[in-house]
Amino acid sequence: MMSLVLEPGNLDGLVILILAIMFGPAILLAIIGFALYKNNKKAAKILFILAGLYLLISLGICGTLMLGY
Repeated sequence: MMSLVLEPGNLDGLVILILAIMFGPAILLAIIGFALYKNNKKAAKILFILAGLYLLISLGICGTLMLGY
């Protein structure tokens, strides 16, 4: 009976959630940067840098979690 409580079941939603946390904000920042690029190039460049930085950090942290270290 106790083993049924400890069985995790289907974890597909958890993997999708981790992938959304990894790539979602970076993609959103890049899209906003492309939208602002024509009118305000300095703000767009800052958003591109933030998107790259977020992607680098999230791949390091969430990628490590997904690998199991």
